[in-house]
Formats: sequence, C-alpha cells, structure tokens
Amino acid sequence: MKLTSSVDVKVRKKALEVLRDRFKELVNQILAGENPTIVIPKRTLSNTVYDEGRKLLLLGPDTLSRSFLDVRESKKFMQTVLMASIIYNALTNDEYPTIRDLFYRGKHTIRYRGPEGKVLGENTWDSQRESDSIIRDLEVFINMLREELLILSKEKGKVVGNMRIRSGDDVIDLSKMGHGAYSIEPTPDLIEFLDVDAEYVLIVEKDAVFQQLHRAGFWRKYKALLITSAGQPDRATRRFVRRLSEELKLPIYILTDSDPYGWYIYSVFKIGSITLSYESERLATPWLRFLGVMPSDIFGDVNIKKKPYLSESERRNYIIKAKERDIKRAKELINYKWFQTSRWKAEINIFLEKEAKLEIEALTSKGLKFLMDEYIPRKIEVKDWMD
Repeated sequence: MKLTSSVDVKVRKKALEVLRDRFKELVNQILAGENPTIVIPKRTLSNTVYDEGRKLLLLGPDTLSRSFLDVRESKKFMQTVLMASIIYNALTNDEYPTIRDLFYRGKHTIRYRGPEGKVLGENTWDSQRESDSIIRDLEVFINMLREELLILSKEKGKVVGNMRIRSGDDVIDLSKMGHGAYSIEPTPDLIEFLDVDAEYVLIVEKDAVFQQLHRAGFWRKYKALLITSAGQPDRATRRFVRRLSEELKLPIYILTDSDPYGWYIYSVFKIGSITLSYESERLATPWLRFLGVMPSDIFGDVNIKKKPYLSESERRNYIIKAKERDIKRAKELINYKWFQTSRWKAEINIFLEKEAKLEIEALTSKGLKFLMDEYIPRKIEVKDWMD
C-alpha cells in the first residue's frame, strides 16, 4: 500500500533526488574512463571547528578520498555504494528501515579465488559499528541526515503541551495525553506543526522531573511546551527542538543537573556534538538558553551579585561530593571555546572550588511547588540564564 502523507512523499522525493544526483557523478567518472572516487569531508576532531559567530560546531575544510582502484580504499568505497543502494531501494519501496535493518540487509560475504585457486571470502561489514560509520559517511557525502532518509532509531524524547501536530494521516493533540506524553518520532521532519499555544519551550534533562512537572500541570499553568531528552539527547529530539525554535520562533530553555554532564547535554542541544559536528546546522539550537541548575544557584556568588537559592542547611542535605571523573570532566569543559564566556568560567570555577554537584531532584525536595512556581518562573522573569 502506498503512503498517503504528502509530507512523507515530499521527503522521499527529495532524498531520492539527492542520492541519484550525488552517485550519478560516479557514473560520469566511469563513462569518462576515470577512476571512480568519492570525496567526503573528514569526520575527525582535528577537522571540527567552533564557529563563534554562529555558535555552532561545524566540520572544517579537510576531506578524504575513496577510490575504487585504490586497494587501501576499495572496501570503504564498496561499502559506501552498497549502503547508498540499500537506502535508495528502501525509499523507493516506501519502507522505514532501522539502522539495524540496514546492517543485516547489507551483510554478506563476497567470494573470490585467491592464490592457487583457493576460495576466499570477505564480509561486506562485520559489525553494526562498521555499517553505522558508513551511514554517517553517507550523511556527510550527500549532506542529508539519516532522519531525512527516513531511517529509524529508538525513540527517546517526549513532549507535552498545548499543541496539535499531524503525523502521517493522524492529528495528535499533545494536551490530551493523560499522564503520558508524545514520544518524539525518529523522523521528526515528517511532523507537521498545526497550531501551538505556548510562550516558550522547557527542556528537562531528567525524565522523572519531567513527569513531576507534567502531572503537576506546569505546562498548562505557564503556557509552555515541556520536553525531556531523558539524559543525553537523541538526534530526533534535537531536530524537533531546532524546528520549534526555527519555525515557531519559541524561546528555548533547558534545565539540567548541576554537574559537568548536565552542562554538556546543554551544549549538545545548543552547539552540537563534537563527534557528530556535521549534524549541527540542522540539529543544534544556537538560541537555546541554560536556565540551570548553576553552581551559583547553590552557593551564590559575590562577583555576579547573586544570592543562593538554598540555605546552608539545605546545601548540606542536598549537595553531592563531586567524584574525580566529575572534576576531570569540568576541567575539560572549561577548555572548550563555547564554555569560555565569563559567566560559564565563573560557574565552572565555583564547581571546581566547592567540588560539589546537585541534581534537579534536590530542588523538588524543597517541594515541587518551589521548582515549579518559584525557581523556573523567577529565572525566566529576571533573565538569570546563560546563552
């Protein structure tokens, strides 16, 4: 049965056209008697640059070449063409393969005769890590995300709020999910935003805190779209947030634990991932603002004229001693260019001085009302955020 969603048809058509155009170049090279070669931007740390003006992590200018007639690159060349062919066929057949599906569809052994006529075999790829790497190479080569190629991955993010969307032929009201929430689908560009009544978006790192705020009616009371990444964000959640910011012009705030791992989650949403910097222009949200939790929220800071939200006795009850790996990670963060603003340096230095961290749940221990009706609204009202 053919799909009826006009958005789906449009996305498939674009993906097929891009794949045809990019690989037609190889055909032209062969017809011209040339060595077919794929030129791909390097996905390496050394070729990752931070664009301070755009506040994004991007790939640099370095490239690598994969030539069919180069024995060192011929296998990678074959893998790239094979994966592109499998994805193209899936798009043509109206399918939604998972990355695991793609691994199995392409996994087979190529037989050939070696010295003295002995039959030998070479696997197309041996592990999913190997095939996943080829998918990422393809994304860079054709300048499209795997989500735009309708490749599925595990759902992770959730959203609730006063908003209606269309997914396929279904209209979904995100305000009528009961105690549940809408799971952000792995192909977020197939979602149509129909209407929204919200003043901002609040991302919550912890699913448990998201559930508490949801059940307490935070999003209704403060006209917000409430999202959780349930820890390190998946690509679909990042793309969904980017679309909310870019298309609906909604302010985006994020609430994480007061530790280096929570702060890194903020930076992945905002400027992109170091290892996947080629995604940043479509997945990162440079306009995102860090609401907290900040070390200065816990201990105060005379330099930024800020009083703590927690009393001395509350600090003793709620803070957790930082581990060696937390301290090491904080020292790594402070060396990243995007954490070298005066405010971020001040906050990280408080953490390094106190060697203490705090989970969002500690604020709910003061009462959910404190987090919901005092901490978050006050931070937004007085613009106590970092961007």
